[in-house]
Amino acid sequence: MPKRNPLGDDTNMQVVADIPVKVTTVLGKTDVPVRRLMTMKPGNVVELDRRVGDSIDVFVNGQLVARGELVLVGEQLGVTMTEILKSKYNKS
Repeated sequence: MPKRNPLGDDTNMQVVADIPVKVTTVLGKTDVPVRRLMTMKPGNVVELDRRVGDSIDVFVNGQLVARGELVLVGEQLGVTMTEILKSKYNKS
């Protein structure tokens, strides 16, 4: 028996395909005293708790959906998806 798409057929998917969603990645975090924040200037560096090559979390509308790695695309940052997390809609 073929798998049934929980969102309906392809026609139904086209209805929602162009709806924008908010994609957020968590690059890292750190604790910084207020005193240091108040003295920061352009060019100061804040070290995060992640290293190059570490996995980063990818959220869509606040829901964790994937993990990836930070990559450089020209002069901008991007994310290479390394793992798509299973959800109640994605059982494969």
